[in-house]
Amino acid sequence: MAGWGSRLRPHTLTVPKPLVKIAGKSIVQRLVENLSKSVNEPIDEIAFIIREDFGKEIENNLLDIASSLGTKGIICYQSEPMGTAHAIMCAKESLRGNIIVAFADTLFKTDFTLDTTADGVIWVSKIDDPSAFGVIKLNEQNIITDFVEKPKVFVSDLAIIGIYYFKDGLNLRNELQYLLDHDIKEKGEYQLTSALENMKQKGCKFTPGRVDEWLDCGNKNATVYTNSRILEHIKQDEKLIDHSASIENSIIIEPCFIGEGTKITNSIIGPYVSIEANTTISNCQISHSIIQSKTIIDKQIMTNSMIGSHVSISGKSHDLSVGDYNQLSI
Repeated sequence: MAGWGSRLRPHTLTVPKPLVKIAGKSIVQRLVENLSKSVNEPIDEIAFIIREDFGKEIENNLLDIASSLGTKGIICYQSEPMGTAHAIMCAKESLRGNIIVAFADTLFKTDFTLDTTADGVIWVSKIDDPSAFGVIKLNEQNIITDFVEKPKVFVSDLAIIGIYYFKDGLNLRNELQYLLDHDIKEKGEYQLTSALENMKQKGCKFTPGRVDEWLDCGNKNATVYTNSRILEHIKQDEKLIDHSASIENSIIIEPCFIGEGTKITNSIIGPYVSIEANTTISNCQISHSIIQSKTIIDKQIMTNSMIGSHVSISGKSHDLSVGDYNQLSI
């Protein structure tokens, strides 16, 4: 999770993308919790690979996520973006035994139990246009035969979503180290898929793991859509409206998340709106949007919008992407 998150700017100018909140929890927290539910044995350790300039407050936030799952968290640094293989090797001391590697801007919905007898599992999702993704090809035994990065002609519609299981973390570490030692790059970076191909050639059998729904958080529109799907999935299992929220002369069209200390007056909120803590909303009609904490919004008609923290907006608009610490009077 050491990337700049440039496609989600301005929201990632002040907060790393994996720590952007959706329905009260950061993207990375929801990812880690989803993965922990699929593992049928205790998790020994969670390694978070970040940039050093994220700062101690964010590092402590990540360590708290690990602690909430009853496990140890460690912080690892990637000093410069040199590809997925290089990023994983920044946590090389954690590459031992059974491991899961996950890219922290991906959420998913599925019901599965991890098969720890397989050499490796690579999670995929069937998509309409696979040309912008890495894809896999399978044989009749459901074993992965090929990894193809961003195919220009159709070879498969099973896109790699960025979650991997390896039975032998040390073996993966050795293959990644080989790429670094011999300066083996693809498109100028050290790629995990190069190590996967080498492992496959040496006899490792990788099988596909399939998800029911793959939710991307790459840009504003995708993140707002992901928020709506997460709210739909969790509405039966999580408390979505905090008891301390003040809601006066307003209609809440569920599902919506309303955080602690939030004040809503003379407004229609929902469906599919997440409002983080201590935000004040008045005289508004808001649907399908994400609003972060300590923000003030007045006299707005808003949909498909994403608003940061410490923002003040008044006037009338419909589709906004506003980062932290902005003031708009429209």
